[in-house]
Amino acid sequence: MQRNFAKDKKSPSRLDGGILNVSDGQADLRDLTVFHKISKQKKIMKLGVVGLPNVGKSTLFNALTKAGAPSANYPFCTIEPNVGMVYVPDERLEVLGKMYNTQKITPATIEFVDIAGLVRGASKGEGLGNKFLSHIREVDAIVHVVRCFENGNIIHVEGSVNPARDIETVNLELILSDIESLEKRIAKVERQAHSGDKASQHEFDILQQLKDHLYANKPARTFKVLDDDKQIIKDCFLITNKPVVYLCNVSTAQLNSLDTDKNIQKVREIASSEHAKVIELCAQVEEDLSGLEGEELEEFKKEFGIKELGLPRLIKASYSLLGLISFLTAGEKEVRAWTISEGTKAPQAAGVIHTDFERGFIKAEVVKYDDLIKAQNYTVAKEQGKVRLEGKDYIVQDGDIMLFKFNV
Repeated sequence: MQRNFAKDKKSPSRLDGGILNVSDGQADLRDLTVFHKISKQKKIMKLGVVGLPNVGKSTLFNALTKAGAPSANYPFCTIEPNVGMVYVPDERLEVLGKMYNTQKITPATIEFVDIAGLVRGASKGEGLGNKFLSHIREVDAIVHVVRCFENGNIIHVEGSVNPARDIETVNLELILSDIESLEKRIAKVERQAHSGDKASQHEFDILQQLKDHLYANKPARTFKVLDDDKQIIKDCFLITNKPVVYLCNVSTAQLNSLDTDKNIQKVREIASSEHAKVIELCAQVEEDLSGLEGEELEEFKKEFGIKELGLPRLIKASYSLLGLISFLTAGEKEVRAWTISEGTKAPQAAGVIHTDFERGFIKAEVVKYDDLIKAQNYTVAKEQGKVRLEGKDYIVQDGDIMLFKFNV
């Protein structure tokens, strides 16, 4: 017989861990923290912070992670990549934490990798080109830091500040590397196409078109193909097919003229042509403020004329760039955000917590975050009909608060 939690005096805490095991006629609510230790480790999505030397990559990385990565005024300060885990800002967790008087709040995380500065000729091994290219191939998306500020005390490897030229320099080296990789794949597919294989002939035609696109100095991510052919491009594992967000590293003065500054406008124009996002921030100020909280933080933000810090916007944009969303579990012991890809169905979302939950999935209780907040507690939300039972085909939405029922 299944227990009726709606009548439980402590019904809000029934969401602890979002796990309800139904087996042998019993309903057993289990604490997620037990499963954290035994669940299968999931792949953490990585974003590579790239750009020319001395554009502020390591300063940005320090601000993001407070990891203290060395940041110096000479090329190739970063040789081996610095790696840092970053919490994804989510105001909903604090609200739920207060509602449930929770003991622990666990945000979603993504990983940032500070990659060595790239210079002209990197595709041929110049500078630290080989290391750069090998490291960038391992990330899922790119944060391209572009220097938009003028400062005679900080060396620019090209001798002057020119965002459009700098973006072209980096993109060209990545495109040249992609062309080399693509030509090897084309040679392999061509042999199969000559044997009469129609699928290989079609793939060969698509790849030739892609090569022409790259030779026109256009990144692979702007190459348009039918949905049925997208997997062909994906299987090439090209660097310029990775999604990108352009980050304008500006001075404090430029923070007050974002819509009129010529350097920032150049970056926005390029990003628009690629359907990419742009974030503007002053990396040095963000690093200086990264250790402050509360009134002290607000005081310094006012001093610098900053309404909203850039780092939370960058992290959220990066999360979205990767096509990620969060579903939530909430209770007295923990409020937690769980990372899934857009379009994930309920059983696979359950599997993010533990593989047993996917294997034995029965159904999921789901309430939207906004509905729960309006109802003020889970019991009322259920009485109002806001708590739904969803099956295996339900596509999880961002902000869903979920309780999984399973039997193993």
